[in-house]
Amino acid sequence: MKIHEYQGKEILREYGVAVPAGKACFSVDEAVAAAESIGGAKWVVKAQIHAGGRGKGGGVKLADSLDEVRSHARDILGMTLVTHQTGPEGKEVKRLLVEAGAPIKDELYVGLVVDRATQRVTVMASSEGGTEIETVAAETPELIHKVMVDPKTGLTETEAVSLATKIGIPDNLTAEAGRLMQALYQAFWDKDASLAEINPLIVTSDARVMALDAKINFDESAMYRHPELQELRDLDEEDIDEIEASKFGLNYISLDGTIGCLVNGAGLAMATMDIIKLYGASPANFLDVGGGATTEQVTEAFKIMLKNANLKAILVNIFGGIMRCDVVAEGLVNAAREVDLSVPLVVRLEGTNVDQGRQILAASGISVINATTMADAAEKVAAAAAGA
Repeated sequence: MKIHEYQGKEILREYGVAVPAGKACFSVDEAVAAAESIGGAKWVVKAQIHAGGRGKGGGVKLADSLDEVRSHARDILGMTLVTHQTGPEGKEVKRLLVEAGAPIKDELYVGLVVDRATQRVTVMASSEGGTEIETVAAETPELIHKVMVDPKTGLTETEAVSLATKIGIPDNLTAEAGRLMQALYQAFWDKDASLAEINPLIVTSDARVMALDAKINFDESAMYRHPELQELRDLDEEDIDEIEASKFGLNYISLDGTIGCLVNGAGLAMATMDIIKLYGASPANFLDVGGGATTEQVTEAFKIMLKNANLKAILVNIFGGIMRCDVVAEGLVNAAREVDLSVPLVVRLEGTNVDQGRQILAASGISVINATTMADAAEKVAAAAAGA
C-alpha cells in the first residue's frame, strides 16, 4: 500500500525525523492559506500523486511570494502529471503539499528495503541524493553503502553514524544524521513498511539534517495490524479494477497486454505470464485467485477481465492441489454463462479430480479450448488472441 509524501512526513515527524513545515491542500485558496500560516519568504508547491519524478514533470515548483503560490497551485491542481512512473496516461493531481523552502547545501539519499536473500532490512545510503537510486546503482554502485540490520539490535548508533560519515555528512552533524536514520528504521519496522525512501536527505546551509521528501510503502498483508494506516489509503490513486478485485479476495494487477490470466497461486501466475510472452503474446493482467476460489470469485474475475477493451482471449491455468478441478470447472461454467463470455477461453486443468473437471467442461455447452500442458495452453491462447 502506498501513501502520499505529506502522509509519509507526518509518520516521520512522529518518530522525530526533521521535515520542513508543510500542509496538505485540496484547493488554491487552501494552498495560499497554508503558505501564510507557515510563514517565511519561500515555499514549495508539490503535486501529491503516487509516483516519482514529479519535479521533472512540472509538479514541483518554488514560490517567492504568495501570488506565486497561488499561480503554481492553480497550474498544478487538476493537471495530468506524466512521469516515468505514471506511464504516458499520467495521473490527475487532486492534492498539493505546500511547505517551507529549505536552504539546501547538500543532497543525499537514504532508503530501506527488505532484502529477501538475507531476510533482513537493508539500509542504503548514498552521497548522490536527488538522483534515482537505480541510476546510481547502475552507473556508480560504489557510491551506495549498505547495512544489513540485525533484527535483534535494530540499526545501531555505530552503524548509523558510519553510514552518515561514508556519504559525506559533516563531522558535526553525523550524530544527528545517525539519529535520523535510526528513527527512519524504527518507523519502517513498527509500521510494517516494505519501502522507506528519503530522496533527497538534505544538509542545510544553517547546519541541519532534514528529510526533504518521503516515500513509504507498506506490506498489505500486515495492514490488519494497522487500521490507522488503512485510513491513509487514497483510492483515487489506485486502479479501479484492482480495488474491485480486492473486495472479492482476488490478487489482481492490470497490465497492458491482450490475454487475460486466471490462475491459482502467485508462482504459477508468474510462470503463466512468462510462457505467454515466450509464445509471442502479452498478458493483460496478473490474477491469482488463491487456493480455494469460489464460483463468485471466478465470476467476478471474468467480469473484471472483460472490462478491458484490449482483451482478446482468456487463459485459465489451474493446478488442483487444495482446490479440486471439478469444483473449478463448475465455477468456470457458471461464471462463463453469467457474464456471456465474448472472447476465446483456453483452459488448462491439472491435479485433483482433473478428469471430472474436464468432463464438466465438455458437457457444459460453453466454448472452451482445452489444453494439457502450459506450453500447449500458451500456444493456443496466443493463436486465439491473434484470431487464428
